[in-house]
Amino acid sequence: MSEFDDLMKRKAVALKYDPQKNGAPVVVASGMGYLAEKITETAMEAGVPVYEDDSLATLLTQLKLGASIPVELYQAIVDIYIYFLGYVPEEEPVPEEEEMN
Repeated sequence: MSEFDDLMKRKAVALKYDPQKNGAPVVVASGMGYLAEKITETAMEAGVPVYEDDSLATLLTQLKLGASIPVELYQAIVDIYIYFLGYVPEEEPVPEEEEMN
C-alpha cells in the first residue's frame, strides 16, 4: 500500500466538552486524509492529548460539526476522558542560558 493510501485512511475528530453549554461532548473538528493529519498535528502542537481508536474515529467522523456525541458512545468517550485524567503534557526543555539565570 502506498503512503498516499495510508494517508487517505486516516481519520481524526476533535471533541470539546463544556458542561455549562452542552450535556455531552461536541464535535469541533473532523476530517479524513490530509485534514485528519492536520487536526492531529494541531492538537499535538497545542499540547492537547491525542487518543487513537480507528473504530471510534470512523463513527465520530460521520457526525456533523457541532453535533453532540450520541448516548450510545458515552461510555467510549468517558473511557477516553478517564484515560487522559492521568495525562501529563511533555514539558519543553528550558535552554541552558535560561536555567543559569
